[in-house]
Amino acid sequence: MLLPSGSSVPSSAVQPMHPISIPPPSATPHPRAQPPAGGGGGWEERLIVGGPHNNIPPHIAALVGRDLHLQPNHPLSIIKKKIEQYFVSRDASFVCRDSMDPITTTHACFDTLLIPPDHQSRKPSDTYYIDEKTLLRTHTSAHQTELLSSGETKFLCTGDVYRRDEIDASHYPAFHQMEGVKLIERCKGMAGRDEWVSICIEELKADLEGMVDELFGKVEKRWVDAYFPFTEPSLELEILFEGEWLEVLGCGVMQQKILDSVGLHDQHGWAFGLGLERLAMVLFQIPDIRLFWSKDERFLSQFRAGEITKFEPFSKYPPCYKDIAFWVPEGFEENNFMEMVRGVAGDVAESVVLLDRFENKKIGKTSHCYRINYRAMDRNLTNEEVDAMQARLRDEVPGALNVELGD
Repeated sequence: MLLPSGSSVPSSAVQPMHPISIPPPSATPHPRAQPPAGGGGGWEERLIVGGPHNNIPPHIAALVGRDLHLQPNHPLSIIKKKIEQYFVSRDASFVCRDSMDPITTTHACFDTLLIPPDHQSRKPSDTYYIDEKTLLRTHTSAHQTELLSSGETKFLCTGDVYRRDEIDASHYPAFHQMEGVKLIERCKGMAGRDEWVSICIEELKADLEGMVDELFGKVEKRWVDAYFPFTEPSLELEILFEGEWLEVLGCGVMQQKILDSVGLHDQHGWAFGLGLERLAMVLFQIPDIRLFWSKDERFLSQFRAGEITKFEPFSKYPPCYKDIAFWVPEGFEENNFMEMVRGVAGDVAESVVLLDRFENKKIGKTSHCYRINYRAMDRNLTNEEVDAMQARLRDEVPGALNVELGD
């Protein structure tokens, strides 16, 4: 499922579908490719290749291959294992895949899932491209038809996914998703759509409500109608947690056109997608998504495989706020500015907030003023460090984004 930062696509963000022809995918799933042996750059050599479409910066290439979801004592792996154990305990024929190659194609990532050619998610302001047709996967659904065509009919697929995004405590350009698919045996060959849709929804709700109870205990739940290009009908599952409704996942009955494209013309089933960080932040009470990528033993030593324990904060260093204002050109994409901030400050950039937007009708220009919060998770920053980062940002932004700095 295409889920931004662990949540579902708002229906307002999805354009009407265009007809898309789906040629058959490869019949053999591709395992996770390894970086070149013998040093010399590793993943960076595969990801930063130059060319007009290549927009992957070094700080993103450095995250590929970290495999947080495969480290047994990491919170993301703990959540992943609990979900996998739940589904396999209900149905031993479920297959769990967690090492698929994060480099994929636009065809696999978008076309096979009926995502329209003009959808926002395809833009280079949202997606990291190697070349025009190759990219870092934006969701684990990129492997859906690949696994189906290889003969898998019940599977969970987990991995790291990459998207340009805003900067705050709950968004990061690399995160982890789990995709689930189940084709339902008793629906095979059913001619009446209403009948098999009803059965798929019934089983989907039973399976996913049980998964939520496994993670959170018995909680109040509600189903909300949604829209995704790749399921119909589509739903979101929310739970009442600590007095607030929390979105857990997006799901739905698989579009028959997707199943037809891999030769499964008489089969029907459901699919879901969820973000591991979103669940882990709630269950472990981790307040900042950057912490998942920390190598600080004060963070990592708090967790043990199979156990959900409350995170104990070990520090809170003071913030340092800096503002930057500029006149924006027509077609300005905010995500490109966010990417520049990440490129300069890395994980020291805790948040970036649009502080003010001013339209000067006399000169026909619009200015944006952003406030950047520089704060490291492991130490105090010096004024000199912050000033240097801010100065570099001011030097690089005008040329890179075609903007004019304000005073």
